Amino acid sequence: QVQLVQSGGGLVQAGGSLLLSCAASGRTMYGINWHRQAPGREREFVASISKTGENTRYADSILDRFTISRDNAKNTVYLQMNGLKPDDAAIYYCKVDGRDVWGQGSQVTVSS
Repeated sequence: QVQLVQSGGGLVQAGGSLLLSCAASGRTMYGINWHRQAPGREREFVASISKTGENTRYADSILDRFTISRDNAKNTVYLQMNGLKPDDAAIYYCKVDGRDVWGQGSQVTVSS
């Protein structure tokens, strides 16, 4: 069973940047999604990338600010977050596309 281990996150001022990483165990490549959940809100889709990295998709709310990418040599997916806003504060989770396999979550806090 594949496992996802996240790193990154933390506290940043509005307008700042953070990088989240999601490392998958084993050598099999999977499509990976990023989701986030803020207190009192539903978990929402943020971005996705296919297992080859050729196809990406973004939520409208983060378009042109966040970039999803992957390094298949490391079996790791990244979420580069620029221009962070207080509304981006949430716990961010990576997930294997099509499977109920999640990372442990990364807290992102944005101060105004």
